[in-house]
Amino acid sequence: MALSNASALSSKSVHQTQTHSLFSPSLSHQPSSSLVTAKTHVRSLHPITAVHAAEPSKNPVVVDKPLKKSSSPLVPAGSGKWTVESWKTKKALQLPEYPNESDLESVLQTIETFPPIVFAGEARTLEERLAEAAMGNAFLLQGGDCAESFKEFSGNNIRDTFRILLQMSAVLMFGGQMPVIKVGRMAGQFAKPRSDPFEEKNGVKLPSYKGDNINGDAFDEKSRIPDPQRMIRAYCQAAATLNLLRAFATGGYAAMQRVTQWNLDFAEHSEQGDRYQELAHRVDEALGFMAAAGLTVDHPIMTTTEFWTSHECLLLPYEQALTRLDSTSGLHYDCSAHMLWVGERTRQLDGAHVEFLRGIANPLGIKVSNKMDPKELVNLIEILNPNNKPGRITVICRMGAENMRVKLPHLIRAVRQAGQVVTWVCDPMHGNTIKAPCGLKTRPFDAILAEVRAFFDVHEQEGSHPGGVHLEMTGQNVTECIGGSRNVTFDDLGSRYHTHCDPRLNASQSLELSFIIAERLRKRRMGKQRLLF
Repeated sequence: MALSNASALSSKSVHQTQTHSLFSPSLSHQPSSSLVTAKTHVRSLHPITAVHAAEPSKNPVVVDKPLKKSSSPLVPAGSGKWTVESWKTKKALQLPEYPNESDLESVLQTIETFPPIVFAGEARTLEERLAEAAMGNAFLLQGGDCAESFKEFSGNNIRDTFRILLQMSAVLMFGGQMPVIKVGRMAGQFAKPRSDPFEEKNGVKLPSYKGDNINGDAFDEKSRIPDPQRMIRAYCQAAATLNLLRAFATGGYAAMQRVTQWNLDFAEHSEQGDRYQELAHRVDEALGFMAAAGLTVDHPIMTTTEFWTSHECLLLPYEQALTRLDSTSGLHYDCSAHMLWVGERTRQLDGAHVEFLRGIANPLGIKVSNKMDPKELVNLIEILNPNNKPGRITVICRMGAENMRVKLPHLIRAVRQAGQVVTWVCDPMHGNTIKAPCGLKTRPFDAILAEVRAFFDVHEQEGSHPGGVHLEMTGQNVTECIGGSRNVTFDDLGSRYHTHCDPRLNASQSLELSFIIAERLRKRRMGKQRLLF
């Protein structure tokens, strides 16, 4: 979703082309009428049903023709002709087993008739921006919920997360003096991979909760049965979320003149809130100077912002159903999000998820832990980006501070030696999860900060570019991660612990982290300037 009318990073504007393509029949990104080549019958739009987060569908839609299972043999990674269904010839991990294949087929047929959630031209623009981050000329801020839920879906929650991302981007842009690429883990981040397919409580063993678009989180047998109808509700929620994000980004809410008004109410009188207000007033003064000098502050670049969406590519049937052939470029795009990433548990070179992702043209992320072998990373990048297109691949490192210092240099050197261009990003969340004495999962702010510092230190040592951060965070005043200037303790966790999966930074902690990162970006910028003189 290129939500700005002007480019913040390039003089080349694609806005007019994109706007024209929304309304012109010849250029519009229409769903392909033959995405699944095995199906030749005429499809009819089935009625949409919605379900509660903890309840499976009571009246699922049924069609006559069940989902065809592929009988093709497994083939080597990256070989053979790609189709939207070729992933079915590979081993697929982390996918649910639906009890009724005809119900699944019906839902997928329905989703295939739905409009795309995002447009191909928007994804191409994001790829251009990420290419700038790969070169050290921009910085990626990617953040949002660990897993979106049906229960907590509300306009206020969307607004608060968007607002804290705006605040953080203002802080980072001011410190780094470079464009900040804002990408939300929003409008589609439902499914979650699980380390164990089953969960046990009090001697009762049930399938694990895999996300609201698959099954319910209530610990009972009925809720844990995968229900394909949930994909339709997830689509509707993602579309509604993106609609509101577009309105916020282009309707004046994100105008730079409002920078002093973005503070969240509960952060207004905190240390981080005070620091933000001080920065906001400096920005306000700069805008006043521009206006007094005759420079317009009504330019679209000052009144709108670019904002994109992303999620993990996990539920492949859903992703396939939203894949469209772009008539402008002739390429396939997964129109469920602008950017998708492959997770640590599904990035096998010969796996179904890598096979699906290699054929879509969206910018892609690769989650990398300390388990990643440098040669394997090079091979994976080669499969996903054989033309070495800048902006196509973002490597998201999640390994803890100590492992970051030991393992990341070898990955950087291997990728550089292979001549591959990637955007390096730090995910300081997943490598720092611990269990509190009360039994809840949490993440210490100091450990998160240590990993971010290690990430910057390694890139400074290797002469490479720290391209961004990837955070699980929320604009709500939750108590899920311990520490920070407000000093959330183990005892505080139970008071506002709302996450459906993993602990998130609250707004105050997120803003505090952005100030620390901005200082590192400022020092890096000053160091570059000294080298020029």
